[in-house]
Amino acid sequence: MSEITLTPEMRPLGKSGIMISPIAWGMWRFAGVTPAEGSALIEAAFAAGVTLFDTADIYGFNGSGGFGDAESLLGQIFSATPGMRDRMVLATKGGITPPVPYDSSRTYLMRALETSLKRLQVEQVDLYQIHRPDILAHPQEVARTLEEMVSSGKVRAVGVSNYTIAQTQALAALLTIPLATVQPEFSPLELEPITNGLLDLAMERDMAVLAWSPLGGGRLGAPEDDRSRNVAAALDVVANAAGVSRAAATYAWIMAHPARVIPIVGTQNVGRIGEIADVYKVKFTRQTWYDVLVAARGEKLP
Repeated sequence: MSEITLTPEMRPLGKSGIMISPIAWGMWRFAGVTPAEGSALIEAAFAAGVTLFDTADIYGFNGSGGFGDAESLLGQIFSATPGMRDRMVLATKGGITPPVPYDSSRTYLMRALETSLKRLQVEQVDLYQIHRPDILAHPQEVARTLEEMVSSGKVRAVGVSNYTIAQTQALAALLTIPLATVQPEFSPLELEPITNGLLDLAMERDMAVLAWSPLGGGRLGAPEDDRSRNVAAALDVVANAAGVSRAAATYAWIMAHPARVIPIVGTQNVGRIGEIADVYKVKFTRQTWYDVLVAARGEKLP
């Protein structure tokens, strides 16, 4: 039975012309550490082959404060470590405005971008994504805003996070530049990108898919219900055969999809970041890949 082989070769970020690693590291919990500690995490990701780093202006927010803390910490590290910024593809997001909660107006997004650049202490980000869809923003306004970000030279490519299929299609149709990325939640415990057609749309339009919460919010690491335990057991068959962690096998399951999904690894532990490189040891067959899917569905395929 043929195996699905993963390689660490760089691949395009949609139609942007930017080349990226097949797996990314995320900064959702990148706050509350010293610049030296943060730098060590980034270097561990570099050592594991990561070039795409994902952050957002809201990362660090705890419900009452901390908005922008992850970007600010990264900016301090850039300032203290000349050349580090040039080694990565830097992605950030905006549009969540607690307690509003969302604002994708031109006025807000342009201000949010400027503020992110100041916190990051950079003149340009490689990818800027709308973090959550603003129902009150017309896609025409959003499209013109994203185009202005790119034409200003402050953003190289644009994308969306947590958009529905229809929202993605409407925005893409009104853009004169490529929509480079979509960023949904996707894991063996969150199958909606498969079932709702988002991954098919991404393949049709050549958009990169960045998967957040690839370990199911930690539920695959410590399963607490029958569904999670069944999925973990199916993943362990492949993980044990390859001599890798369940996390590495999970990333590989996600990456095996022909949409070439890019998991965003969120761990803030140097050792676990190092496991990223193990993903290329994992060998799924169609049978073992579908075994995980069947366990996740809780029923046989039709």
